[in-house]
Amino acid sequence: MHDLRSVAMALRTARGVVVLTGAGVSVESGLRPFRGADGWWKGHDPTVLATPEAFAADPALVSEWYDTRRLAALAAQPNAAHRAISRLERHLVGAGGRFALLTQNVDDLHRRAGSEHVVELHGNITVWRDHRSGRKVTPEPVPFTAYPQPGPDGGWLRPDVVWFGEVLPTAAWNAAEAALSWCDMLLVVGTSSVVFPAAGLVERAAAAGAVTVEVNVEATYARVEHRLVGPAGEVLPRLLDEAFGNAPRG
Repeated sequence: MHDLRSVAMALRTARGVVVLTGAGVSVESGLRPFRGADGWWKGHDPTVLATPEAFAADPALVSEWYDTRRLAALAAQPNAAHRAISRLERHLVGAGGRFALLTQNVDDLHRRAGSEHVVELHGNITVWRDHRSGRKVTPEPVPFTAYPQPGPDGGWLRPDVVWFGEVLPTAAWNAAEAALSWCDMLLVVGTSSVVFPAAGLVERAAAAGAVTVEVNVEATYARVEHRLVGPAGEVLPRLLDEAFGNAPRG
């Protein structure tokens, strides 16, 4: 409770808040984590499938796996953690402050929960693109009829996400770096803090003088000033209630 009260006091006075989210937030909506044994699919390691090399070698296999993940994301619903982050954004922006949500998740649940200032560091699985031309399309919310699916310009459709070995979208990374310039507090929610370069944002924010807070079901290696241990869907609503009282949850 001491840490929660301390964080709430800092949050109450913060004028610029950045939230960095990871897979732990989506797990509370029933989506399987990307890493670990729970993420394996039909005996395949997702860290092997999520590569340009895997797609080049077997586009049908990779497309089927990502289509399964796409449909799961579309079927999932935002949870209390997503809604609390959206509530924080509305409160802060409404009070004249600044807010940015940097997410490593690709499931689009933050936007569906009402968040607007969203930077998708790793892309969005509901959007796909022609692997030759890069032209993006948004498939209908039904299973693909074949794997791989033909793209609009003669290539195969691939999810518009960042694979291992690929660089983050320039615009997204620039937006993340810009947010650090005005960040008073960085909330790191539901992430293992091992995926770079996003994980490096924590130390950069701390070096710039921001209060750093981790919200996770267990402590990670992230070097933060405060740790709030527990499910984000439980911790974040309590934190906002402590900081802002009975502000509307939306």
